[in-house]
Amino acid sequence: MAPTEYGIVYAVHIITVQFGSVVSKVCECLLRRGPLSSRDISRLAESEINHNQVKDILYLLIQHNCVQAFSVEPPDGSENKAITQYIVLFNNVIHRVRYNKFSRVVNEELGSQCGAVLDGLLSNGRLTLGQLIERDRDSENTIGSEAIRDSLEKLVAARFVERIPSPEPVLGKKEEGPAAKKRGAKAAKILKEPESLEERILEAATPVEAIRFPHIFKEDLSSSLADNDSNISEGKRKQRDVESSDPSDEVIWRPNFEEFIRRLRHKACVEIVKERRDEGCAIVLKAMLEVGRSQEKKVKTDKSVPMSMGSIYEEVIKTEAGRTMLQERVEACLEQLSASSSYLPAFVIETDDSYIVDFKSIISVAQKDELEAVIMGRYGKEAFRMFRYLSQEDRFVETDKIADAALTEKKNTPQILLKMWKDSYLHMQKLAVTGVYVPFLLWKVNKLIVSRQMLDEMYHASLNLSLRLTHEVDSEKELLLLPMAKLEGALKERVNKIKAKRMLLSSTRFKLDDSIMLFHDF
Repeated sequence: MAPTEYGIVYAVHIITVQFGSVVSKVCECLLRRGPLSSRDISRLAESEINHNQVKDILYLLIQHNCVQAFSVEPPDGSENKAITQYIVLFNNVIHRVRYNKFSRVVNEELGSQCGAVLDGLLSNGRLTLGQLIERDRDSENTIGSEAIRDSLEKLVAARFVERIPSPEPVLGKKEEGPAAKKRGAKAAKILKEPESLEERILEAATPVEAIRFPHIFKEDLSSSLADNDSNISEGKRKQRDVESSDPSDEVIWRPNFEEFIRRLRHKACVEIVKERRDEGCAIVLKAMLEVGRSQEKKVKTDKSVPMSMGSIYEEVIKTEAGRTMLQERVEACLEQLSASSSYLPAFVIETDDSYIVDFKSIISVAQKDELEAVIMGRYGKEAFRMFRYLSQEDRFVETDKIADAALTEKKNTPQILLKMWKDSYLHMQKLAVTGVYVPFLLWKVNKLIVSRQMLDEMYHASLNLSLRLTHEVDSEKELLLLPMAKLEGALKERVNKIKAKRMLLSSTRFKLDDSIMLFHDF
């Protein structure tokens, strides 16, 4: 999905706050015009940015995983060299406001030491092991080189950290002509091209799994090292290797945003099931997500891999919450999750003694709740009933039938529907009837258009919250720098009010971002 208008404005704002206005001009140029060479950027960007500055800005954005360089294979027989172009990774820019969420995931699962190593990568973009150790030595709360190495090993094993992608992948030409037409429908599904240019670039840049998540820490030491250092403990050998290695020869690491979004999606699915079903079903679903995680290849896949009853139950009883659950109870929960009704779809698909988690079905329930809450708050109960009814219909519906189904006055129905149509929440079709001067109006909810409209409004709201938060911080900067111990009376009360306001704005933006992920990332 291409970024919406306010999505672009919001992304530019994030870059402006964190890197400055000059960097954001280059970012906005790429977001609005698409992939460009550095020469084209310096020509199209503001006049005060020269080519050397553009190159430095691009290197900075690449360092922080916001831009990816690539080149396209020249046509057959062409003597022209492939020109390096640059594309903004919109998702990675938006992820920058989620770093606290990512840190919380690691702190809860792997502990504070792994969280500290991740924070170093989040703040610097990409680092080698040697640079992580050097950064730790310069910090006040040092944890030591061995702890850094062990923490990095855990992060790579959990796929929270990955080796950086190819610095400049070369895109091949798309296959066209008779060879492409010969493929059958089955082959076309297997060899399906990624939808967008960004996806093609990311796919070309991403290394294979063995390189992306190498088990470099588990390799045995060479025999020569073992012979020479037989009296030295393994821990000291590791430390010496780290301290003596050349940083230029080390692997460069970066956070794996894909895995963080996967974990957050899993967490959201469990919360939705807990709210819509019960705690037992949530425990079973969480176990299913753990079983299928290692085989889940892409974040936005609609369904999980098939899982057997035995593997699910084995994972359930490993958890503290599911330790006392009997197999009959787990089977009952799976049956409950597989059931559907007019109000709630099935969350799990049962097939051939296997169970598959339907991510799309679970997330659609939360999306529906968000949309209906907006309709209710903005247009009232009658509009809410109309919108809910139309959401369940896959065809255009006439005005009078909507009024009958939603139990609303027929004279008020057209006005309410027109209000929602003007805000792009409904799709209208005029049908001219012979002999009738007034056009016959039909209505429908186009879920893709509505989701995009909703997403754009949420980007707009998040932008406003961020701007307000920045204003509050800047306007009271000097006051907030004063030590609280020296403040008394009205001044102290004013500082407390400012902090409470900042906390409210931050928490509201935090929750709003959860909704953004529902419509864009999950």
